[in-house]
Amino acid sequence: MHKMKIRSISDPATAGKVGVASTLLQERTSRSAKRWLRYSIAALLILLALLTACLVQVQAGKATIITRFGSPVRVLLTPGLAWRLPAPFETPLDVDLRSRSTSSGLQDVGTRDGLRVIVQAWAIWKVSPEQQNVLRFIRAVQNQPDEAARQIRTFISSSLETTTSNYALSDIVNTDSKQVKISQLEQQIRAQLQTQLLNSYGIELIDVGIERLTLPAVTLNATVERMRAERETIATERTAEGNRLAAEIRSKADRDARITEADASVEAASITARAQQDSAAVYAKAYSLDPQLYNLLRSLDTLNDVVNKSTRIVLSTDAAPFKALVQKPDNAQKAAP
Repeated sequence: MHKMKIRSISDPATAGKVGVASTLLQERTSRSAKRWLRYSIAALLILLALLTACLVQVQAGKATIITRFGSPVRVLLTPGLAWRLPAPFETPLDVDLRSRSTSSGLQDVGTRDGLRVIVQAWAIWKVSPEQQNVLRFIRAVQNQPDEAARQIRTFISSSLETTTSNYALSDIVNTDSKQVKISQLEQQIRAQLQTQLLNSYGIELIDVGIERLTLPAVTLNATVERMRAERETIATERTAEGNRLAAEIRSKADRDARITEADASVEAASITARAQQDSAAVYAKAYSLDPQLYNLLRSLDTLNDVVNKSTRIVLSTDAAPFKALVQKPDNAQKAAP
C-alpha cells in the first residue's frame, strides 16, 4: 500500500495571521513570567524584611530589653540573635552593662573631734547583669547613665558625711602610717552604699575610694599645733630619758672612778711601803759597808732637799751638815758626837 502525504494548502494571508497570533501568545507568556518573577522577588523581600524586623541582636557588654507597647516584657542578656514581634508590637532597648566611674567632688565633712576636712571620693559602678536589676535600672533612671552617676554622687556625699564623723582627724591625717584608717573608711563607705544602690537602682558598686584629701585653713592650723604639741611631748620624754640615762652613766662612772682611785691608792701605798722597806734595807747595807760614806751622802741629800737657788743660810762651818765640806773625813768622824 502506498502512503499518502497530506500537505496543507493555505494562502499567504492566512499564514501571516497565524504567525502574529503565535508572537502575541509568546509575548503574553513572557510578560506573565516576568510578572510572577517580580511578585516572587517582592514577596521574598517582604519576607526578609519581616524576618529582619523579627530579629534582634544582643551585643556583648549590653543587655537588650524587649518592650511591648512601651512595657518591658523580657530581658535578653546572652549575646547573639533573638526573636521578637515586629514594630510597633515589640521594640528593643539596649542597656550598657560596662563599668563606669564617677567622682563626688570636694566635700567639706566633719570629724569625730569636731574638726573639718575636705574629701573627694571616686566610685566604679555598672548595671548588675541580672534581669530584675536591669529592669530596676530602667525604671529608676530611664536608662540614663548620667542620671545614675548623679544619684551615685549624692549617695557618696551622704555616706562621707555620716561615715567620716566616726573617725578622728588623726585617723585620717597622720605622719604615722600605722594610725591612718583611710582603708577602713573606704570599706565602710562601700558596705553602706553597695546594698542601697543595688536595691534602689540595680547598680553594682565595684569599688570606692578616697581620691583627694585636704584640710581647711582652720583645721590645718589646728593640725599643725597638735602635731607640734605631740612632737614637743615626745621630745620632752626623750630628753628626760636621756638625762636619766646620762645620770646613771655619770653615777656609774663616778663610782667606778672612786673604786679605781681607792684601788690605786692602796696599790700606791703598798708600793711605797715596799719601796721604803727596800730603801731602808739598802741604806742599812750601805751604812754597814762604809759609815763615813753613808753620812756624807745623807748630808748631801739633806742639803739638796733644804737648800735651793734662792736660799741663804748663815751657819758655822763646823755645824752639820756643812762640816763635811770643810773637814776631812777623819776630822768629820772625830767631830761627830
